[in-house]
Amino acid sequence: MRDKHQYIVEMIKNDDWMMRILHAAKTLDLPDWWICAGFVRSKVWDTLHGFQKRTRLSDIDVVYFNPKDIKKESEKKYEEMLLEQIPDLPWSVKNEARMHLVNNNFEPYSSTVDAISKFPETVTALGVRLDEKGEVILAAPCGLKDVLSMEVRPTDSYKSTEVRRKIYKERVKKKNWDAVWYKVRVVE
Repeated sequence: MRDKHQYIVEMIKNDDWMMRILHAAKTLDLPDWWICAGFVRSKVWDTLHGFQKRTRLSDIDVVYFNPKDIKKESEKKYEEMLLEQIPDLPWSVKNEARMHLVNNNFEPYSSTVDAISKFPETVTALGVRLDEKGEVILAAPCGLKDVLSMEVRPTDSYKSTEVRRKIYKERVKKKNWDAVWYKVRVVE
């Protein structure tokens, strides 16, 4: 396979639906913003499975980092702004400057990519955004090997304690990804 990073960037650049969503998120001008998790992972897995129809997403995760405003109400305001632009999508906006408190008492994150690196699974620890020129930027702090080989495994953060390993196992079981993407293999 040619450059893995560029391969995924091209997948996204050639998807008008994804680009429309990225442009909508960019209009919010949020600090250190990314669209992450299933938005990227599902595109990769759909492509690798040869699916002609997009797999439905439970949400579109827009994340950003603003330690000066950690009010939940601000996140809801941004969701409403996105709904005004594209009303038929399940937007979810979260400020990663406060999410360490929600996510099993992690240490405070230093940036959005730092937070993404601490998601439960390596295949979910992915984010995309548009730079100031409108080019697609891909963040993969845990690498691309697992998402491209369709092997689900915990990030280092979710290997670190028994509590987090249990959360990872329960989450993967609940997600049941291999029922949708038959080539996916879960690694404990």
